[in-house]
Amino acid sequence: MADTTNRLAGVAYLSVDGQSYMLAGEVSYSVSRVKRTTLSGPSGVQGYSEEPIPGSISGSFRDAGGLTVAKFNAMTNNTVTVELANGKTIIGRNMWTVDSQEVKSGEATFDVKWEGPTVEEA
Repeated sequence: MADTTNRLAGVAYLSVDGQSYMLAGEVSYSVSRVKRTTLSGPSGVQGYSEEPIPGSISGSFRDAGGLTVAKFNAMTNNTVTVELANGKTIIGRNMWTVDSQEVKSGEATFDVKWEGPTVEEA
């Protein structure tokens, strides 16, 4: 068995409510909870404003024969789980898809992005 203690990147798995899907490219995630904007005026930098932002998970998927792409567009209130090569597990709960999914026939791929209240690293 190969020693993977130094593996940091490469292999990744993504599932939605326990159903695994074939990844065709990278997975991205954001665990940020706020967006800050610097406030300045004629007298200098005065502070910042802060507003909440959603957590997100996105990826590029393979359009396998038995897959229904429209199912992704209908996803709301889902748990999205990502397992990364470095041993981290990324979990987003109560997530929904944003944007529309467009399949690229040359490689049979499409992109999906979920957003929700929070995304956590474990």
